[in-house]
Amino acid sequence: MKKPVLVIMAAGMGSRYGGLKQIDKIDAQGHIIMDFSVYDAYRAGFEKVIFIIKRENLELFKEVITDAVAAKMEVAFVFQDVNNIPQGYQVPEGRVKPWGTAHAVLSCISEVEGPFAVINADDYYGTEAFKLIYDFLTTYQDDEKYRYAMVGYEVGKTVTDNGYVSRGVCEVKENGELISVTERTRIEKREEGIAYTEDEGKSWTLLDEKTPVSMNMWGFTKSILEEINERFPAFLEEGLKTNPLKCECYLPAIVSELLEEEKATVTVLKSPDQWHGVTYKEDKPVVVKAIQELKDSGLYPQKLWK
Repeated sequence: MKKPVLVIMAAGMGSRYGGLKQIDKIDAQGHIIMDFSVYDAYRAGFEKVIFIIKRENLELFKEVITDAVAAKMEVAFVFQDVNNIPQGYQVPEGRVKPWGTAHAVLSCISEVEGPFAVINADDYYGTEAFKLIYDFLTTYQDDEKYRYAMVGYEVGKTVTDNGYVSRGVCEVKENGELISVTERTRIEKREEGIAYTEDEGKSWTLLDEKTPVSMNMWGFTKSILEEINERFPAFLEEGLKTNPLKCECYLPAIVSELLEEEKATVTVLKSPDQWHGVTYKEDKPVVVKAIQELKDSGLYPQKLWK
C-alpha cells in the first residue's frame, strides 16, 4: 500500500473574509492556520503535501509556507483553473469563480498515486483528526466498494458569532457509516439556536448542536478522482443552464452520489477537537487567542518546525 499524502485546497479567494485568508498570520511567530495543519499531518505520519492553489499565487505560497515545510516533507503544487473543463464546454463570459471543491480535488489527479486526505487551507482541525484519518488510510483499501472516511465535527463547534457558514450536514448510521451529506450554504447562530435557511432567510430549520457536519476533511483512495472526472460533465450540463456564473461542484455531492449508488462506504471518524477558522475578519482574534492557548499548553512549540 502506498503511503497516504495530504491534499490542501487553497485556491479560494475568501470573499466573505475580504482577502487571501489562507496566508493571514495568526501568531507573533508569523504562522498561518495552514502551518498547524501541515505540522499535525507530519506528526501523524504524512510525508507529502500537495497544495491546490491559483497559478498566480504560487510564489506567494512558496514564500509563506513551503520553505519551512520542505525540509521535512515532500511538497507539490497543482493549480485549480476555471478554464480546466472538458472539451466541448466553454467558460461563461464573466465567470471567475472556481468550479468548487470536487473540481479542486480533480486538479491533483496527476500527483496522487494512492490514498490521500483532503482538507481546507483555512480550517484548524486539531491534532486528533490527522491521527484518525492517517490511521484509516493506512488500514483500509477498496474491495467490492470504495472505502472512504470523513472526520466529523459537531456543528456547534464549527459556527461563528460573526455571520453564516457553509457546512456539509451529515446523516450517520449507528455503525458509524455515512448515509448522506447535504451541503447547507447558510448556517448561523440565531436566538432560537443553530439553524440553516435555503430561501434567503424566509424560513429556518433548526439543527441540534451535536449534529455531525463535514468540514471537508476526507480520506479517499484514488478512485474518487476517476469518479469526479466521469461525473463532472453532467454537473456542467446542469450548472451552465441554471447558474452559469456561480454553480459549484461540491465534493460532498459526489460522495453522496456514490453512497446512493452503493458504490462506496464512508466511515465517519468523530473528532473531539474544537474547530477554528476565520470565515470573517471578526473571527481572527478568537482564533489567535485559541492558537496561543494551545501553544501555551504545550500542544505545539512556540515556533513550528524548529
